[in-house]
Amino acid sequence: MALQQNKTIRRALTAGAVLVAGMSIAPVAQAGWCDGGVWGDAMLASYHINADADKHFNQFNPGLGVECWINGQWALTVGGFRNSLDRPSYYGGGVWAPEFAHFGVIRIAAIAGIISGYNYGNWGLGKNHTIGPVAAPIVMFEYKRVGANLIVIPPIPSDDLPFTIGFQVKYKF
Repeated sequence: MALQQNKTIRRALTAGAVLVAGMSIAPVAQAGWCDGGVWGDAMLASYHINADADKHFNQFNPGLGVECWINGQWALTVGGFRNSLDRPSYYGGGVWAPEFAHFGVIRIAAIAGIISGYNYGNWGLGKNHTIGPVAAPIVMFEYKRVGANLIVIPPIPSDDLPFTIGFQVKYKF
């Protein structure tokens, strides 16, 4: 029972940290940095492509994030979620959605930055090399104030994590 309480406390602290990070973007938005809009993201799920049958990855990955769109093509993003390995992950980076890749309600974009919660081996930073680089394509679906992101996350071989598709829903404030 104590183990379950510790997990609940850790998850509550993780959610609180993500909310604080998200709220910290509010002064940036008010300063005129987010002229392209502010989106709140909710990470929901993931699908692991050609995953090893012996591996049991979490498909439910709850989390929260914020996108601060500087203009129609560039955004800053920050957030956190429970990753496929049942660890907390936090990310931050930039998003590029070039004008030539907008097709009505569909946008093709790319994200690059850093993420924690995975074993990056020699590529990693921090305690136990659990902070590393990330670069991934995104397919964005946006209609007025609601949307969804499909993020194609490359494999992380040092953690036996295959290609993964992450699914987020989002709301524009």
